[in-house]
Amino acid sequence: MGTITINRVNRIRKLKSILVISVFSFFLLSCGGGSVYNQYLSIENKHWEKEKAYSFTFEIEDNTIPYDLTLDIRNNNLYPYQNLWIFWQETLPAGSISRDTLECILADDYGKWLGKGISLFDSNFPLRTHYFFPETGTYTLSIRQGMRTDKLPGIQKIGLRVEKEKQ
Repeated sequence: MGTITINRVNRIRKLKSILVISVFSFFLLSCGGGSVYNQYLSIENKHWEKEKAYSFTFEIEDNTIPYDLTLDIRNNNLYPYQNLWIFWQETLPAGSISRDTLECILADDYGKWLGKGISLFDSNFPLRTHYFFPETGTYTLSIRQGMRTDKLPGIQKIGLRVEKEKQ
């Protein structure tokens, strides 16, 4: 009788382990399904130089589905303006280039920061929604600040997220 009970206990332990691993794997796979690229870059020397471009390089393997591209900005209380103008340039795998401009509103008319946070504020701005990349391959997106200040204080990090469009 002792051997049957030990075998039964071992079998129950194995089943529990398999169940735990299966549930963990399910959650792990379901959480990260839409993100293709997510990267932050720190602004060097605490000031964003006017001519300094920050580049993000990512792969698009499927150009038959729509994507959302989002610019993430992290600023602190030292940022002196309500808005931030961004010049961005996208280089396609074939080498062609497209350029655009984006105004990011970081504070309301009374100076209250609109981003999430207390002393550091995270804001998100859509660059493209429901976007079909024209081809598969390696893309590079470069971002420069478009303000009239040569050394822009208060922007700590910029980021880019490329996600499969949420259904």
